[in-house]
Amino acid sequence: MKHYLLVVALCFFNLAHTQNCTYTLLGEIKDFHDGTPMSGATIYNETSNTYTSADINGKFTIENLCNGKLVLVISHVGCETKRLEVGINGDTYKEVNMEHHLEELKEITVTADTKDEKTSIQQTVSKKQIETFTDKSLGDVLNTVSGVSSLNTGNTIVKPMIHGLHSSRLLIVNNNVRLFDQEWGDEHAPNIDINSSGRIDVIKGANSLMYGSDAIGGLILIRPENYAVKDSLFGSTSVSLNTNGWGGNINSELIKTYKNGFYTKFQGSYKTFGDFKSPKFNLSNTGLKSINTSVRVGFKSFEKGFDAYYSFVDNTLGILRASHIGNTNDLVRAINSGEPQYVANFSHSIDNPKQSIFHHLGKIEAYKRFKEFGKLTLQYDFQINRRKEFDLRRGERANTPVVDLRLFTTSFQPNLKIDAYENLKLNTGFLLRYQQNDAISGTGTSPLIPDYDKYDFGIYAIGTYNLNLFSEISTGFRYDFSRIEASKRYRVTDWDETYNYDELFPEFNSGIIESSEYLTNPEFSFHNISASLGYLRHMRNDFEFTFNYGLASRMPNPSELFSEGLHHSAARIEIGQLTMEKEVANKFIVSLERSNQNFGFTISPYYKYISNFIQLIPIGTTTTVRGAFPVWEYNQTNAQIFGVDVDVNKTITNNLYYIGSLSLLRGDNLSDDIPLINMPATNFSNSLTYTNEKLNQLSIGLTQKTVLQQNRFPDYNFFTFDATLQQDVFVNISSTPATYTLFNFNSSAKFKVFKTKTLSVAFNVENLFNVSYREHLNRLRYFADELGRNFNIKLKINY
Repeated sequence: MKHYLLVVALCFFNLAHTQNCTYTLLGEIKDFHDGTPMSGATIYNETSNTYTSADINGKFTIENLCNGKLVLVISHVGCETKRLEVGINGDTYKEVNMEHHLEELKEITVTADTKDEKTSIQQTVSKKQIETFTDKSLGDVLNTVSGVSSLNTGNTIVKPMIHGLHSSRLLIVNNNVRLFDQEWGDEHAPNIDINSSGRIDVIKGANSLMYGSDAIGGLILIRPENYAVKDSLFGSTSVSLNTNGWGGNINSELIKTYKNGFYTKFQGSYKTFGDFKSPKFNLSNTGLKSINTSVRVGFKSFEKGFDAYYSFVDNTLGILRASHIGNTNDLVRAINSGEPQYVANFSHSIDNPKQSIFHHLGKIEAYKRFKEFGKLTLQYDFQINRRKEFDLRRGERANTPVVDLRLFTTSFQPNLKIDAYENLKLNTGFLLRYQQNDAISGTGTSPLIPDYDKYDFGIYAIGTYNLNLFSEISTGFRYDFSRIEASKRYRVTDWDETYNYDELFPEFNSGIIESSEYLTNPEFSFHNISASLGYLRHMRNDFEFTFNYGLASRMPNPSELFSEGLHHSAARIEIGQLTMEKEVANKFIVSLERSNQNFGFTISPYYKYISNFIQLIPIGTTTTVRGAFPVWEYNQTNAQIFGVDVDVNKTITNNLYYIGSLSLLRGDNLSDDIPLINMPATNFSNSLTYTNEKLNQLSIGLTQKTVLQQNRFPDYNFFTFDATLQQDVFVNISSTPATYTLFNFNSSAKFKVFKTKTLSVAFNVENLFNVSYREHLNRLRYFADELGRNFNIKLKINY
């Protein structure tokens, strides 16, 4: 009887169990962006260890389910595998959204031909290439890119140039923040520590509307590294030592990532050099000290995330002591001498003249994705730049700067990227920015740049459309409004007579006269329109054709409007003009590229027509209480710049690799029918590299670079009176130095240490044959040669 009752109870239990496991899960898998069904997706049921797949409509069915929890693992080609738990309570429907754009969630290895904007003319400097310049500047790194040169003040102040244009015509974006550090000065180098970057993109075309309307020269994007979403702790420390300057750099970084999407990064570097040396003599007071640190904290998942970033740069840069002149006659003696007028023994101390710069940059960025719509990003950032320039002064002002400027910039930038359409991507947003310049009092000199407040508003829209599998087109539009309000003193005679401002701008004069000066309040508003058009075509045999057109507008910068006075570090008087109008540039650039490891090349001709091009040129001399000085004045002209960049790569054998480049450029002042001032000369380079992966990843290379003499330059030479000789003397400031060729040697290898760690060792020689030369784009070329031979060793350990 007991056995019978047990059998009946088991039957009832089994019946009840069977009745509760008759439910069905209907699932539907869609693309997160545009909602299209993802046919062929694989669904693995961890609970029952069974598989099924989605049909052509992205739908799947799992039957005979009980109430409770179901664990599914869904995968699809080109998507990140997704694991999710589904609660079953009767018949259930579940929609699953998958993501194709994995590059935003995974660690990326960037190669030289990677493009974010495919219709742009872009070249990329990878993290590996950046590490070879760990003790150099941003300008030094970019000098390796065809079409990019630099405007130097000595060897430590290096301003990058793209196709002969620099400063305010060149947008530099660091970690998605446009850099503002009084970049308008010729001797103001970007305050950026390249060791904190993951890669650098140089965009020569017009694809810059997201960042500003005034990228007449181009765009430099300094991007952070992208980390994989996993639990990991890693970092590195590198040390670089040099014989020229007897100094170097140490850089260390530590990164912690988490599987839940959080990450942190701490980075810091310290660089110090003493006096550098040319092949023939010591370059006194050319040392530098630099302290840099950055912190990055963030969270990223596919649907939402944030990134907070802060960096601090502290640079102290010595200015060649021999370049400090008292008047024009000192300049004549320096030009005719051929060697520095002042040479001292080697020293690590940095005395006057020098520059001291602090730069703070902070940013917080957050994003949220909306299903079947797009991605909204909000960003707030700020920058504080404090620049002090010290001259040779005596007495109680010996340690008081002659220039002391504090620049504060803050901005808010929302951006909406709409990617819900299969072949169309839209990007739109706006910008609000406020900037304040404070000319700190107590310098004992009139401020070169006055106090001002500047307000910016911009709005843009960019679209990219895939015409077919082989081609796409992009177009964009941007409008910017800028208003600048300044407070500046003018001498009465200059305001009323020299510049005729009493008739041109009577509304700026407050009517207050102090010490024979007017207190004025210049106010200007500018409306800028910019646009771009790009086309990309993929062809057979790895060929690719790109066309890019851009309309760019740039308002005059504060230096071009307001400069007035002796620029001590430049030993010249600089004069701005309130009559400056905005520049407008039409830019055309095309590119034919073959992306092939065995043999590849890129040919990129370009043409730019710039109306109201603003240039700083010498116009003569004037006498002050300190003597006679050259006078440089801003004026405007119509200009054209055209040229071609060529890059070639060839795999000669499995171990031997060749890279070559050529840059040709011509700049014309069309209004005066003369060449433009400070245009780069024709240059070309060749390099051979031997690699052996089996032999500790050994790499040995030799690079040659030749810069031809610039024979096209305007004649701005003049005569000045020499009180000693009691006669006029000729001042030849226009003639350019001779052609030069440099050779560099480089080698590197990797070794395993501590079982799982790697140690990279590099040995390099710069200016291998110790050539004496001068570069015409170096503002100190009148006073000294460039650097001589340098032996360098780099050590890097990854942990």
